[in-house]
Amino acid sequence: MDESGVRSPEPVWVVAANVVAWRRCGVGGQELRPGTKFFKGGAKVYVAKVYWGPGGHRVTAAGRERHTGRWIVIDTATRHLYGFRPKLVHTPRVLERLREHRYAHGFTTADYAVDAAATLEEYARRYRAATAPGSAHPDRCLCHACLTGEAAYADGSDRAAAAG
Repeated sequence: MDESGVRSPEPVWVVAANVVAWRRCGVGGQELRPGTKFFKGGAKVYVAKVYWGPGGHRVTAAGRERHTGRWIVIDTATRHLYGFRPKLVHTPRVLERLREHRYAHGFTTADYAVDAAATLEEYARRYRAATAPGSAHPDRCLCHACLTGEAAYADGSDRAAAAG
């Protein structure tokens, strides 16, 4: 309880991630766009739910909206996020937003959040590599794969798996 006698919400385990600075899109992946429609590149988001179905390609994320700075909860593509890590969230505004959208429980335990973070990182890497496969990146490409060295995944070889 805080000094006003109002009970503060219980912290929950979620998976925190960051939005990629630049993402490939358009015909052949030759166009680059900063961040996503709703989040700036580099913005921290909290993943509250994963659609594991056919491969975890969509997640429900809470974060600050790109233009207004208000907290929003939306479904977004896993490939637009990176740096997945488990996080115990205490921020009242985040917890309030998750509760409004019926995701107040987050991930049930810290162990589950750790496992989900590792799995989501691998899925995101695979989905980024599958964006416009076989087409060359533009000169001086700023996409996340090129900036972080993930581009080896795009050629379909096992070099990237053996390297790290």
